[in-house]
Amino acid sequence: MDNREETVNTQNITIGGLDFSWNLEKGTFQYENTDAVLFWITSAMKSFFDTIEEISGEKAANLVLETTGYRQGLVVGEYFQNLSLPIPEALSLIPNTYASAGWGKFTVTSLDPDKKTAAMQIEDSWESKINKAQGRTQHGRFIPGHFAGLLSGLFGQNIWYKQGKASLENDNTIFTYEFFPSETTVQQNIHDLARSEEAQQIRKLEQIVQERTSELNDLVKEISSPIIPVLEGIVVVPLLGKYDENRSDELIEKTLNNLPSYKAKYLVLDLTGLDKHISEYTVSFINKLASAASLIGTETILVGISAELAMTIAQTNNDLSKYNFFNTLQHGIYYALAQEGRKIV
Repeated sequence: MDNREETVNTQNITIGGLDFSWNLEKGTFQYENTDAVLFWITSAMKSFFDTIEEISGEKAANLVLETTGYRQGLVVGEYFQNLSLPIPEALSLIPNTYASAGWGKFTVTSLDPDKKTAAMQIEDSWESKINKAQGRTQHGRFIPGHFAGLLSGLFGQNIWYKQGKASLENDNTIFTYEFFPSETTVQQNIHDLARSEEAQQIRKLEQIVQERTSELNDLVKEISSPIIPVLEGIVVVPLLGKYDENRSDELIEKTLNNLPSYKAKYLVLDLTGLDKHISEYTVSFINKLASAASLIGTETILVGISAELAMTIAQTNNDLSKYNFFNTLQHGIYYALAQEGRKIV
């Protein structure tokens, strides 16, 4: 303590060449003739840090603290630069300046003004105390971001940092940082986080779309071309819309797996609901399904043949003449019943 003055309302202290002043009547505290405020580190400040993270998430909270530290440091660096002090002399003021404010013990371990690089050791910083109270093992990003900003202001060039090997485990509170010119900026970091969050949201949406699409596909499979047991030994499969390779293979597998359980002697394929512009692939698919059914002892009957469909079938290389054709579903069922010597009364 270099000097101490006391009055009724004001108390002034000078420590390490730095002035502190309290005015209890006004309720003010000044550090170097500028209003300041005091908080308990592991309670009030910890709650402040915890709340930021709770609201914004860990990644965003780290970026908020790092960016805030950088911008505050930039103000300090520009302040020192305006004093027109040589950079080594300006940095020599750092230990007392920050120690007197309770930031911790700071030591500049190396400095190269020409290359605009520096290294710093930080011990017992207020941020590490908060981090320990939070149960973390690594130092936070506010203080290193702060000194990156300070050096950016001093050097007149964007400076960034890299942390050395250290952790808060085993009561270790010493951290080292290297500072160097870099294209990394807080603006770029904010942009990258926004893009990262956006990409994460897109991935979530893609996952939701994929899940919904899968559910819809399952539903389409369930209701598209259902197998309908209309009478004993007779099942009807209405063909609907267009058929591609996946849809046709699924229907063939589904039909062949279910025909034995229905003890189906006759499979009636209703072609009424097929797309008007039927392709040669669809005709081939019909032939494939009918042929496969015959291999397990089920006779196929084709119904709902339109003139357009008949012309398309005739122009393909698929010979469907071996199957029985009928204009309507009713006629096809009557035929199947007649083959069994039965009729609808």
